[in-house]
Amino acid sequence: MIKDIMTFYKDKKVLVTGHTGFKGSWMTALLLMAGARVTGYALRPETKPSLFELLGFEGYDDGQGEYGGSLHNIYADIRDLGALKEAFDEAKPEIVIHMAAQPIVRTSYKDPVGTYETNVIGTVNLLECCRLTPSVKSIINVTTDKVYRNTEREEGYREDEELCGYDPYSNSKSCSELVSDCYRNSFLNDLGASVTTMRAGNVIGGGDFATDRIIPDCVRAAVKGEDIIVRNPYSTRPYQHVLEPVVCYLRVAAEQYSHPEIKGCYNIGPDDSDAVTTAQIATMFCDLWNDMGPDEAGGPAGYHKIKWINRSDGGPHEAGFLKLDCTKIKEKLGWRPVWNIDRAMKELVEWYGVYASDRDICEVTRRQIGTYINEIR
Repeated sequence: MIKDIMTFYKDKKVLVTGHTGFKGSWMTALLLMAGARVTGYALRPETKPSLFELLGFEGYDDGQGEYGGSLHNIYADIRDLGALKEAFDEAKPEIVIHMAAQPIVRTSYKDPVGTYETNVIGTVNLLECCRLTPSVKSIINVTTDKVYRNTEREEGYREDEELCGYDPYSNSKSCSELVSDCYRNSFLNDLGASVTTMRAGNVIGGGDFATDRIIPDCVRAAVKGEDIIVRNPYSTRPYQHVLEPVVCYLRVAAEQYSHPEIKGCYNIGPDDSDAVTTAQIATMFCDLWNDMGPDEAGGPAGYHKIKWINRSDGGPHEAGFLKLDCTKIKEKLGWRPVWNIDRAMKELVEWYGVYASDRDICEVTRRQIGTYINEIR
């Protein structure tokens, strides 16, 4: 499996949808550091603050910023086929990374139609544009570990098992998988464009400010010196640092660029020991944050010990236990996780400490990316 992605992506034309989001911003930073020519297609950032804005990408347009590479921002909706086709015609991408989505389970219960439109029709639009763009050679559709019919068993789910997400978000991502398979078999194989779907577990890392996620909830409380409210402390998830899937997406995209026989679908998740409960995540966060001094953490959190409290709110159904079997990508492509859960939590708390104390966000982000890339075995 290609390890030197920083060399591979130099001057490559890459179109990334959803690049203004949490994962998309890390993806954009990494591609720019590699010297890629990036076209980003997304709505404007939905959170305040947002990692995209903190890294200076909003004003980066087409310029050679401090990250290197080049970035052209297109702010438009993935549901707008005409606008998306114009972006493809202008960018003529070689590689496409599809990350645009409505990613929140609770939001999908409030707006199921919008969730299906974004996650299903958005995928149809994306793959249709790939079909009509001769330059495209490699496509990654980012889905989720929640695409499987979850019986909450102890064994991890494998890529050949039934797809049937329970809630509107998870189910819409199952549908996105089926759309990808259809386009692969009906059109893209014959056109020489490889498409792979990647099913990642829950991601954590610096710069996530979304609602209804454990780490942003922890950060917001910690910065205020308040108790952290945990709604589902005993839900078990395969948590991993955001760089694990982001780098893996790029490695698979690079590999299938020249070796289309590896295309298909892959789970990407941590080792079994890193499938942990929300309570464990909250405890680790509190311990690491409380170990920081006032100069590192900033604000009230630097002077007050924080803790979490269990306060289930009886919200909509979410799976209690979910784990992935990543044997396929390990055996077929030689991929291995780089940072375990302890290291991931250490890195993200360091990042948020820099944020809370108003230090250099760009520097810590670049440093963490460089460290991760250097540690790939």
